[in-house]
Amino acid sequence: MPEGRLTLRERQRIATGLAEGRSYAEIARRLERPTSTISREVGRNGGPGDYRPERAHQATARRARRGTPARSPEAEPRERKILEVEEGAVEMAVGMGLPKMVARVLIGLWLSEDGRLTAAELSRGLNVSPASISMAVGYLTQQGLIRRERDPRRRRDIYVVDDDAWYHSTMISARQTLAAAEITKAAGQTLGLDTPVGRRLARGGAFLERISLDALASAARWRDLPP
Repeated sequence: MPEGRLTLRERQRIATGLAEGRSYAEIARRLERPTSTISREVGRNGGPGDYRPERAHQATARRARRGTPARSPEAEPRERKILEVEEGAVEMAVGMGLPKMVARVLIGLWLSEDGRLTAAELSRGLNVSPASISMAVGYLTQQGLIRRERDPRRRRDIYVVDDDAWYHSTMISARQTLAAAEITKAAGQTLGLDTPVGRRLARGGAFLERISLDALASAARWRDLPP
């Protein structure tokens, strides 16, 4: 289908796709539209959790009547690239096990200009509730993927993703795995290495111990790896 304004029927199909839990890329393929078109459409009209096709259609008509400010020829291609990168990165993070909202917050921070955003800025940028942001940043902070800074002048928290984010996250994960290895090995010893269950637990614990120690050493060795 050629580029152009979305029809009401297309917006209804977008709403159906969102309700079915489909990604922007899947919806875009079904409509034969660019992924960036779907991402932009949903983002400016309530987000995935509050998208209403009729309301979105009316809002677009109002914007068209008011007119929109002119943009430079370079703005649209760059915006499209950013949206496509964002969509692909979110899908990848979800595929790796992150909840969708957590993934959106993490990628939103990674793609921000300086990797620093307040909860209010995240809420506005992703068009979701402050409660959703609070849940997501709590999880990401706990996993070491972002860190929290306090702005004493404005009395607000700023969430930061920096060059050490993957290092801290890897260290936290490896230490958790090492703790699990120690518990598993101890359980194997308690049940006895002369039993099938004891041997299985001891062997599993030894494996987890080895890979977690390797991960800790590797993270320390490559922490300052240049881009």
